[in-house]
Amino acid sequence: MSAIALRLKRLPHGAGLPLPAYATEGAAGMDIVAAEDVVLQPGDRHAVATGFAIAIPHGFEVQVRPRSGLALRYGITCLNTPGTIDSDYRGEIKVILANLGSEAFAVGRGERIAQLVPAAVQAAMVVETDSLDDTARGVGGFGSTGR
Repeated sequence: MSAIALRLKRLPHGAGLPLPAYATEGAAGMDIVAAEDVVLQPGDRHAVATGFAIAIPHGFEVQVRPRSGLALRYGITCLNTPGTIDSDYRGEIKVILANLGSEAFAVGRGERIAQLVPAAVQAAMVVETDSLDDTARGVGGFGSTGR
């Protein structure tokens, strides 16, 4: 697997925390941890600090995705999923966690909270037109392809 270089700047409140890392050889996402303690009540959301900023090469993005175990066991997910970190952003990476569960959930400093997945970005050129080509689906929207 080829890799891109993500330059990482550790922020003062990220001291002592592990760097983003793949948990297994076949993992698509790098686990990242919280740099703060926070309690999420049912229905709450919070932008959880990670204690680092990154420089992403031009032509790439980094997607922020939830951890499946937190989602299944506790109803903890990331809002705006997948979140996109643009290549020109240099601020702290934060993860918008939401508690969709029925009990309070305590996020502890150093706890794995999300995954980062680097991805190539294909730029698009918008061309305005008066008509679009026909397809079998046509204008069928939400739920139009069946259940």
